[in-house]
Amino acid sequence: MKRAAILIIFLFAGSAVNLAQQQRAVVTDRTAEKMLLGRHLLSLQWISWDHFGSAVVTKKNGVYSIKGEQKGRGNSDYLKIEGVITRIEKKEFTFEGVIETKITHINGGLPCRREGQMIFRITGKRKYWRLVEMDNPCEAVTDYVDIYFR
Repeated sequence: MKRAAILIIFLFAGSAVNLAQQQRAVVTDRTAEKMLLGRHLLSLQWISWDHFGSAVVTKKNGVYSIKGEQKGRGNSDYLKIEGVITRIEKKEFTFEGVIETKITHINGGLPCRREGQMIFRITGKRKYWRLVEMDNPCEAVTDYVDIYFR
């Protein structure tokens, strides 16, 4: 019994270390890293470009996390983002996690979930990173998920 408990503890400890190592971000541009850390405005055009939500990017032990939400006014619409940032470059960052939207007139008003690796990119003179994978996976519409510079 004691051996089994020690083995389980060892396996969990090893998994946690391995997971943390896998999630450490590759940073190729320190200025971009500084731009990304902190609180940002967050928007999905179906909800509003006037009333923003917020997203916060934090760094702990080399792991960059992002969590944010935008809520509709007077309805149950929302945008949620949560996960880890695995790569930070001058004009883009790679995100591994979940983006969930719920818009009354899209997908029958049901939540739509994206999971996995996604990229946010700055293009032209825009003052935000936009989700590259814009096609909504639940209905034939385009989602503009934007994270604004501080």
